[in-house]
Amino acid sequence: EEISEVKDLGVKIGVMVGGGNIFRGGIASREGMDRTTADYMGMLATILNALALQDTLERIGVFTRVQTAIEMQEIAEPYIRRRALRHLEKGRVVIFAGGTGNPYFTTDTAAALRALEIEADVILKATKVEGVYSSDPFKDKKAEKFDEIGYVEVLNRRLKVMDATAISLCMDNRLPIIIFNLQKRGNIKRIVLGEKVGTMVKD
Repeated sequence: EEISEVKDLGVKIGVMVGGGNIFRGGIASREGMDRTTADYMGMLATILNALALQDTLERIGVFTRVQTAIEMQEIAEPYIRRRALRHLEKGRVVIFAGGTGNPYFTTDTAAALRALEIEADVILKATKVEGVYSSDPFKDKKAEKFDEIGYVEVLNRRLKVMDATAISLCMDNRLPIIIFNLQKRGNIKRIVLGEKVGTMVKD
């Protein structure tokens, strides 16, 4: 519903979905599974989530297209940049799945890559916390929340915002990132309307 509300404001929306609720390639590889195989399984998990999100959105009247980095033409379009841009121009929500289509690259990196390709103004990174903290707020009650923080500081302090490759990609192309709590209803709309929500990562 939040995506629908924001789309109704005239905002063009691309969504990169993860698959961690189903399968995490990084964890599986640490437990002995071949890393490449584990990563591909993680990519397939993102496609399951993309189809579920598509169904949810279309049931409330939001037109969508799923584009996958791994071709599955019977269930989704392959990722083609020009086609994605055309869908956005027509007011459709484009759901990106399958990561980058390559092992060893996270969904965070895929999100940064797709955001740059579709010329997005900002990446909204949905989390379970209010923004970026100096340490894990669930473990450290003295953790300090940042309203704004630079890319370099995120990298130097190894803050768990996004992985280093994704942060570096955004930094090199001056693409801002807003980290926010998805569990608070209305946050996406508030961000789009210009309210200060979460943490802004930028130069």
